[in-house]
Amino acid sequence: MDYAFIFSSLIKIAALLAVVLGIMNYAVYAERRISALIQDRLGPNRVGPAGLFQPIADAAKFLLKEDFTPAHVNTFYYWLAPCLAMIPAITTLAVVPFGSSLFGVPMVIADINVGVLFVFAIASLGVYGIVIAGWSSNSKYPFLGGVRSSSQMISYELSLGLAVIPVFLLVGQLRLTEVVRYQIENGWLIAPFVGDWGNLQKWLLAIPMMISFVVFTIAIFAETNRLPFDLPEAETELVGGYHTEYGSMKFGLFFLGEYVAMITGSAIIVTLFLGGWHFPGVPDGSHGWGWGLLNIFIFFSKIAGLLFVFIWVRWTLPRFRYDQLMRLGWVFFFEIALVNIFIAAIIIAYLPSK
Repeated sequence: MDYAFIFSSLIKIAALLAVVLGIMNYAVYAERRISALIQDRLGPNRVGPAGLFQPIADAAKFLLKEDFTPAHVNTFYYWLAPCLAMIPAITTLAVVPFGSSLFGVPMVIADINVGVLFVFAIASLGVYGIVIAGWSSNSKYPFLGGVRSSSQMISYELSLGLAVIPVFLLVGQLRLTEVVRYQIENGWLIAPFVGDWGNLQKWLLAIPMMISFVVFTIAIFAETNRLPFDLPEAETELVGGYHTEYGSMKFGLFFLGEYVAMITGSAIIVTLFLGGWHFPGVPDGSHGWGWGLLNIFIFFSKIAGLLFVFIWVRWTLPRFRYDQLMRLGWVFFFEIALVNIFIAAIIIAYLPSK
């Protein structure tokens, strides 16, 4: 048994979990501050300097509130649902390379050769938490939220899966570390100027890759139930949707699960389209542990930028009607992503790579 491998894996799991939970807490704070700026309000400004301790106060509130279980719910599944909403989003991060290497240890927990399939397989389990929450609550509004969520996930997972096929046609690998390695050697997939300027194939491939990036990013919004796709919990129609009957830490797990899913979705976007931990002119961790730390910082900085976009969109766009949501997924994104595969395949097959 390789004890060094087990020990290093446990360290990476603990460190990644700590960083992700820290980002998640302050993503909530950032959302409140950014929404306040957009709406010309102050936002959190009481707990600590500039309200920086507000996430700690919120966490204490969730933990200390009375944990009430309504009498009419199906108790086992009612308790199970919040865990199912949180765990898949965290588990998905296991295959995402969040850095190059540190002290010779690769900064990925599980470097498997079917990384993207693992991401889709585990991430799709998150909908079970929402569906079970809606069903087990034995209440009409949560049930409607659960039904909406299941149909929304099915609709947009098709677009999500089809959007990444051009990436793997080009890279020829499902291993996410190889996708990052390809972008280091050939330029980021949506930025052909990062690398070889004179490659005609790369410039033409920037078009289908940009289409894939846009479709994938919007589908991630739908998969994470963020505005303008938050129909499963639409407060104006369904009170609170699938989490109407939840309070205290059980509601907190749904709340935190949404933000962890945002971080996970952003990490996948960064890995597939934005070069992962790479930045032009910055060497990898083999040149020293300081560069390895910088690679990790670059990766999470890119995630922070995408989280800002998630927040910005939420407080800028109105919510779709449900028929508009379904029409966008089935009539537009599905067809666009399908045609995009053929465009990328033709460019790869008939234009020289050099």
